[in-house]
Amino acid sequence: MMSINTGRRTFLKTTALAVSVAMGSLAYAAGAYALGDPEKEDLKFGFIKLTDMAPLAIAYENGYFEDEGLYVQLEAQANWKVLLDRVIDGQLDGAHMLAGQPIAATIGYGTKAPVITPISMDLNGNAITVSNKTWKAMKPNVEMEGGKPKHPISAAALKPVVESYKDEGKAFKMGMVFPVSTHNYELRYWLAAGGLNPGYYAPHKGDSSGTLDADVLLSVTPPPQMPATMEAGTIEGYCVGEPWNQQAVFKGIGVPVISDNSIQKNNPEKVFGLREDFYEKYPNTTIRVVKAMIRAAHWLDAENNKNRPAAVKILSKPNYVGADYKVIANSMTGTFEYEKGDKRSEPDFNVFFRYNATYPYYSDAIWYMTQMRRWGQISEQKSDDWYKDMAKKVYRPDIYKQAVDELVADGTFKKSDFAAVYDTDGFRGVQDDFMDGIPYDGSKPNDYIDSMKIGLKADKQL
Repeated sequence: MMSINTGRRTFLKTTALAVSVAMGSLAYAAGAYALGDPEKEDLKFGFIKLTDMAPLAIAYENGYFEDEGLYVQLEAQANWKVLLDRVIDGQLDGAHMLAGQPIAATIGYGTKAPVITPISMDLNGNAITVSNKTWKAMKPNVEMEGGKPKHPISAAALKPVVESYKDEGKAFKMGMVFPVSTHNYELRYWLAAGGLNPGYYAPHKGDSSGTLDADVLLSVTPPPQMPATMEAGTIEGYCVGEPWNQQAVFKGIGVPVISDNSIQKNNPEKVFGLREDFYEKYPNTTIRVVKAMIRAAHWLDAENNKNRPAAVKILSKPNYVGADYKVIANSMTGTFEYEKGDKRSEPDFNVFFRYNATYPYYSDAIWYMTQMRRWGQISEQKSDDWYKDMAKKVYRPDIYKQAVDELVADGTFKKSDFAAVYDTDGFRGVQDDFMDGIPYDGSKPNDYIDSMKIGLKADKQL
């Protein structure tokens, strides 16, 4: 695992102290007096090599953590399981996480531990890519427009391909990054909307494969290994974050067929996760971390993404994402390439601040739990109140709002920059921007689960 060099820490701490004494520390000390000094200054945060870890990288590189009196190490992790385990056992103070990880840990699917998130890290950022062979077989089923495939492309175009594999007695396999990942649920949503069953989990029967009754077999592959695994023929496609879809295009081995923004417009993606007892022990530190990350998210989206080229340069470093600048820039600077040469405008492919991207909505957490129930990871029916109570244990807008109040008080932002923070009850309201047109109301999770054509109904058990 790779740790980002923090050799400048001692110098910066000494300098910050000197400035504070000599000048009254007009920015830092003002915040410190209002909020209280950080209880823990030296922190280690984990991440996976994906472009949506950007808020952590930018908070570090732009000095936002240091502005809060925090001296942070950022360390790349081997995979999502290792990352979560290291947060739970205290080797990491927090991490860039899949939105489903704090939820699953808290409800006890997999490792049980109270993990919270005080800030969401981004919207969108994923895509589904298929191999050249699969795309060639799919393409005759895809509607064309102006000589190019019409987007978004439904999994209905994949269904005849999957059926041909069945006829030959072969399994059609695809990859996703983790059982409770956004990618797993997005891939399943896309497949089911096109009439394909992605299979069920049955933890009460000791079956965690997620392949029961499946038309398409889904398996876990770490993000950076996705292109090579597909090129080797182990899987026929995958759902992953960037830059690993664009990498397949650059290598000429696959074709992205849909971005997650077309599955659900502006869907929540990664979160920053930490142990609940970390916040209880170090509340000022936690709030200061959130402050720094909000500033980083704002910088990433500021003035119509004007800072994205600089961000891409940072992310292309080997200690962050480590992919070629052009590969990362393909999605981070407002475009996305599907078939080679078919580059389309996607200004919201990655969103870090606008559309209230950083706010941890209860309804986002509940949506993930409805998908856990839909595919059997939650093996029995739960009441609507159960979903709401679990969301409030994990997603912590109260912490987020304290960070916003501090940012407004110290003049970094205006209150109007966070109008939604002061007006929301934590629910987005009815969302009708899913590709299949089925509306989602986070206050009525069981009704939503029952509205799905494929998947467990609220009161069913395998």
